[in-house]
Amino acid sequence: MTTRKLQTVIPSIAASDGAGVKLRRSLGSAQTLRHDPFLMLDEFFSDNPDDYIRGFPSHPHRGFETVTYMLDGHMRHEDSIGHRGDLGPGDAQWMTAGRGIIHSEMPQQTEGRMRGFQLWINLPAKEKMKPAAYRDIPAREIPTVSLENGGEVRVIAGAFVQGERCTSGPIQGLSTEPLYLDVRLPARASFAAPVTTGHHAFLYVYDGKATVGDEGQSLPHRAAGLLADGDVVRVGAGSQEAHFLLLAGKPLREPIVQHGPFVMNTREEIEQALADYRDGTLTVRNS
Repeated sequence: MTTRKLQTVIPSIAASDGAGVKLRRSLGSAQTLRHDPFLMLDEFFSDNPDDYIRGFPSHPHRGFETVTYMLDGHMRHEDSIGHRGDLGPGDAQWMTAGRGIIHSEMPQQTEGRMRGFQLWINLPAKEKMKPAAYRDIPAREIPTVSLENGGEVRVIAGAFVQGERCTSGPIQGLSTEPLYLDVRLPARASFAAPVTTGHHAFLYVYDGKATVGDEGQSLPHRAAGLLADGDVVRVGAGSQEAHFLLLAGKPLREPIVQHGPFVMNTREEIEQALADYRDGTLTVRNS
């Protein structure tokens, strides 16, 4: 087995989006800081309602998928094709923008903690214009695996293999074959998971600090760590608990042209998306 090494560290930077929601952005903080098929990872985390109360009013997307994963708080999703979903602690939503969707994500609380993540995953060229869809995943449908060292793993997408036991998450069968794990380790505990050779993988430490690989390379708090190729990921916690996301997926190796909320393969396709949005036909299916 080949253990993946820590290849690149991308610190998260303070940013804001929507109507002024404060967040931390690692992947996607610059258009060169991607990890095919992953385009962007945001962490939103605040106890101050002024940092999140204005939410993300109606805005468009085309050409990729968004994954919202909540740790704390209550967010409501509504969109232009009649979907509505409420996300609470531990819930996730997997939305495929496809040809186009206009949606909003608005906090349903005026006090307390709001914390979670939004991940953007690219779609292959052949799927960028398929009909939009989404799936709300309540916390009870996300399996949790207890580790012998007292840690736990929540399996949102793909499968976590531990010895002869394989635990599959609710999201399966996508072209990018995503793996999305939320791992929580006690102090000084270690973790290992197989990851498909050739798939791109990265870690994001949202609590504590972690070490990566056989060499124990340091990955700081609130940083994304892009991993070299291999078939197993090894992570250790330091003197405190470490909580992190492990994400992996099949790279598309296609050109990317992004203009804000539109991610396509050519500039002409971006211009068409802008025209469709102006004309009110962004979400209309091709005849």
